[in-house]
Amino acid sequence: MKKEKITFPNAKGELLSARLELPEDEEPLVYALFAHCFACSKNMDAVVHISRALTGKRIAMLRFDFTGHGESEGDFSATTFSSQVSDLVSAARFLEQNYQAPRILIGHSLGGTAALAAALEIPSTKAVVTIAAPFHPNQLRELFGDSISQISQNGHANVCLHNRDFTIRQSLLDDLDAQRPVETLKNLSAAVLVIHAPHDEVVGIDNAGQIFRAVHHPKSLIFLDQSDHLLTDDKDARYIGELIAAWAGRHIVRNSQFDEYYRVTD
Repeated sequence: MKKEKITFPNAKGELLSARLELPEDEEPLVYALFAHCFACSKNMDAVVHISRALTGKRIAMLRFDFTGHGESEGDFSATTFSSQVSDLVSAARFLEQNYQAPRILIGHSLGGTAALAAALEIPSTKAVVTIAAPFHPNQLRELFGDSISQISQNGHANVCLHNRDFTIRQSLLDDLDAQRPVETLKNLSAAVLVIHAPHDEVVGIDNAGQIFRAVHHPKSLIFLDQSDHLLTDDKDARYIGELIAAWAGRHIVRNSQFDEYYRVTD
């Protein structure tokens, strides 16, 4: 695997930090784009393991930090669902201009919901994969608990997420509530793979069913047995990467080169 450290501008001109991972000695068959979970980063172990599983199957992966996250520029407190969708569009534009337009969008948790929305603005998208994604973005509110009332009163509040404090503003809540996922998903023409764990305690399994019912065929739904929401077991993340690669080979890439990886032999 080859890895390139790159930056690209968001819609405001702020530089977003990214890693582009490529097959070691072969040209990629397709490019994929990864959207990490809310208040996470591109360097989360699960993201790295999924990415490396895909590059092993000649799928190049661009994983990046949303504005104000990780190593990217910008103010985290200005984050909204719409800004994350915009960041995905900027990332896709960067790939198109410098490498190859992404054909696969992958997102974890809220990143999966953002990937579904961004697909409508990224014409090259042929497939979207959601991992533990909420059906409606406003389910993110549940992470903020009792801080919701403080945000409503003061316009902002500090909230502890993943053992770190983040400033959450009313603008985020308003934007979450304004989303219309039913309208978004009925207009989506890309193939969709929904991956979820039945015992996910952060985003309930019902969300997977809602997404699956709302999108058109071709679509697939896979359950992850004992996996937790953040995919803290590395084996789960690697397994997901292998699943995505196999599914993409069937639905997206279908050519003789890719088929070599999935040929059944006697």
